[in-house]
Amino acid sequence: MKKVILSGCEASAEGAIRAGCSFYAGYPITPQNRFPEYMSDRMPESGGVFIQAESEVSAINMVFGAAAAGARAMTSSSSPGISLKQEGISYLAGCELPAVIVNMNRGGPGLGDVTPSQSDYFQSTRGGGHGDYRTITLAPWSVQEVYDLTYLSFDLADKYRNPVILLADGMLAQMLEPVELLAGKKRLPKKKWALTGCKGRMPNSIKSLFLTPGVLETHNWKLARKYHRISEREQIYNTYLCADMDMLVVSFGTCARIAFEAIRIAREKNIKAGLFRPVSLWPFPSEALKNMAEKVRKILVVEMNCGQMLDDVKIAVKNNSRIFFYGRPGGGVPTPEEILKEIKRI
Repeated sequence: MKKVILSGCEASAEGAIRAGCSFYAGYPITPQNRFPEYMSDRMPESGGVFIQAESEVSAINMVFGAAAAGARAMTSSSSPGISLKQEGISYLAGCELPAVIVNMNRGGPGLGDVTPSQSDYFQSTRGGGHGDYRTITLAPWSVQEVYDLTYLSFDLADKYRNPVILLADGMLAQMLEPVELLAGKKRLPKKKWALTGCKGRMPNSIKSLFLTPGVLETHNWKLARKYHRISEREQIYNTYLCADMDMLVVSFGTCARIAFEAIRIAREKNIKAGLFRPVSLWPFPSEALKNMAEKVRKILVVEMNCGQMLDDVKIAVKNNSRIFFYGRPGGGVPTPEEILKEIKRI
C-alpha cells in the first residue's frame, strides 16, 4: 500500500473523499483551516462539491440538505464552530440523516485559545444540541487513525442513519505523519429514503416536527432503540501492556498517546502499568473497561480537560474510591514525565 505524508486535517479530508464523500461545506477556524483548504482542491478533482459557507450555521444546514438528497456529506470545524452547528446536528439526528462532523478540538470555554484540548468530550458524547439524541463519537490518536476513522465514520453514519463525530484536537490537526491510503470506494449504499424526486414511487418524507400527540414520543422511542443497538455493536477500544499490570491508565486520543510513552518509561522502572484506550467515546466501552479494571487496584484517568471522560469511567467501574485523575485543561498538554510522576504518586 502507498504511504504519503499528511497532516491530520489532510488525512481526514482524504479519508472522506476516498470513503465517497461528495459534499463538503465548512467555514474557516483555527486550528482546522487546512481542512477546507485541502477540500477546496480535492473535491472538484474527485467530482464532489466544495462550499465555503458564510457561517458555521449555514454550513451544517447545507450538509443537512445534501444528506437528505442522499449524498455522503460532511463538515469540519473547531470547538466554537462546532457549538454553532449544534442545532443543525440535532436536526440531522431527529431526521435520521447520516453525516460526518470533524471537530479539531481547541481550548475553551468561550473563544478560549487555539491550542490542543479535549474539552468537547461532553458536547460530543451527550448530544450537544437540544432533544433526546446521541452521536457516534470516535477519537483517533494518530494521523493514520484520523484517516481510518474518518473512512469508517461514513459507513457508520449510513448504517445507522445518524451523525458521526470525529473528535480529534489541534495537535493531530497539524501533525505530519505517514499515512497508508485505502482504495477509494466504488460502490456506496443505496438510500431508498432519500429525497431524490418521486420518479413513479410514493414520495419520501424527512422531518423532525411531529405535532400530533404521542407521535414524537413514538419517534423518540424508535431513536432510543437505535441508540441501544449502536451501544451494543459499535464499541471500539484498544489495550496495551495489560497482561501483567498492577495499575491501569485510561486515556483517549492524543493524550493516550502521551500516556503510552509514560507507561513505556514506567515499565523500564519496573512499574507495571497498562493502558486502556477508548476509541469510540460513544458508545463508551463500559463493559470492557469494567472487566479490565477488575485486574487492578488503582486506575488513573488522564485527559486534556477537567475530567469529562472521568464520569464515564466511574460509571463503568463503579468503585470510585480507587480512581485517580490527572488533567490539563484550557490547552494544556501533559508530558510523559508529568504522567509518570502521577503513576508513581498513586
